[in-house]
Amino acid sequence: MIPRILLDTAQVPGGATLRLFQHGRDFAIMLGMSDLMNSRMSGSEEALATIGCASLVTHPRPRVLVGGLGMGFTLRALLGVLRADAEIVVAEIVPAIVAWARGPMASLFGDSLDDPRVRVRIGDVADAIQVGGWDAILLDVDNGPDGLAMPGNDRLYGVAGIARARAALAPDGVLAIWSAAPDKAFANRLRGAGLGVVEHRVRARSNGKGPRHVIWTATRAT
Repeated sequence: MIPRILLDTAQVPGGATLRLFQHGRDFAIMLGMSDLMNSRMSGSEEALATIGCASLVTHPRPRVLVGGLGMGFTLRALLGVLRADAEIVVAEIVPAIVAWARGPMASLFGDSLDDPRVRVRIGDVADAIQVGGWDAILLDVDNGPDGLAMPGNDRLYGVAGIARARAALAPDGVLAIWSAAPDKAFANRLRGAGLGVVEHRVRARSNGKGPRHVIWTATRAT
């Protein structure tokens, strides 16, 4: 049997401990006993990019903010659909995840981190949102809108956090959020902020199999 090897651990600021495991060619980032991320479950992370930025494929100079580097699946999908003049900012609060991306998980990232469209910033995506003028904000910083990995993430999902994200969107901009499961109360908060909300159910795996995850797209009308 192929052993599951613990490669490293990292502390989430103000939150829990993450553990990076390798099992053959696969990787998993665990929070406690749960897989927070798994390299076999790339489909819904890719869909966050393709669904969240579907309206930006021909958009000139689109500005996209990605909350959470993860295993790079959302970033790589973005690079596949956005124009050469796009600006993609990835906000990652755990420096070790960036180190893992250039180290043990480099095979998953390829050359995506060196693409001229990409800038990676170490810090809280809530702060990066405040820059404003984003054509899309893509959030995949937890297992859903509940601040599991980092209690401070709750400020992204509450009424005030949603209002800040809405204000930071350009006209017709899209806020897209990944979740492992539905959350009716959160969807209603998005609608209560005056956003046009669509809930998408997508498979976890890129082959169309695995559990169904949720992506909300919330659009700021012109």
